[in-house]
Amino acid sequence: MTRADWLVGRSRQDAAPERIYAVATDLIAREGLDALTIDTLAARVHCSPATVYRHTGGKAKIRDEVLIRGASRIIDGVRHAVEHLTGPERIVTAITVALAEIRSDALGQLMLKSIRAQEMTWLKDSPVVAGFSTELNGLTDDDEQAASWIIRVVLSLMYWPAEDAEAERQIVQRFVAPAFQTEPLT
Repeated sequence: MTRADWLVGRSRQDAAPERIYAVATDLIAREGLDALTIDTLAARVHCSPATVYRHTGGKAKIRDEVLIRGASRIIDGVRHAVEHLTGPERIVTAITVALAEIRSDALGQLMLKSIRAQEMTWLKDSPVVAGFSTELNGLTDDDEQAASWIIRVVLSLMYWPAEDAEAERQIVQRFVAPAFQTEPLT
């Protein structure tokens, strides 16, 4: 059993990853993804790079964990909006709500900066992001192409938005929803 440390109020083993992820989040939000290096992070946390690796893993794992933690509010908003929807209506709602949530969130601003800096490969290739897309859009786990395509739709609309939210919804309704239509169009 690990005893609580008198200084941090809990075990240092539990506190270390939380501290590292908090500093990584701040570093990425202030200086962008390029600023995230293990050496820079270790210096800001006041520990050795070995300590960062031991408690959190490498750069990709830290970046994904920061994304997961930061995306929770966005994901919860989309989950709530689509919980009783299916098919094309779910897809359209998930995309438009996600766009609104991303644009109003600090993590969303980070993603926009990544896109503008043409560093979006990590975002579109992230299994974490693909998992969110699959879940929120009600896709089956084996439809990786659909999840990837929806991520690309969201990224393109973030980078090149329509005039307003209603115009954006109409674009998604007209061009994306038919791809998920299960009944013949009349």
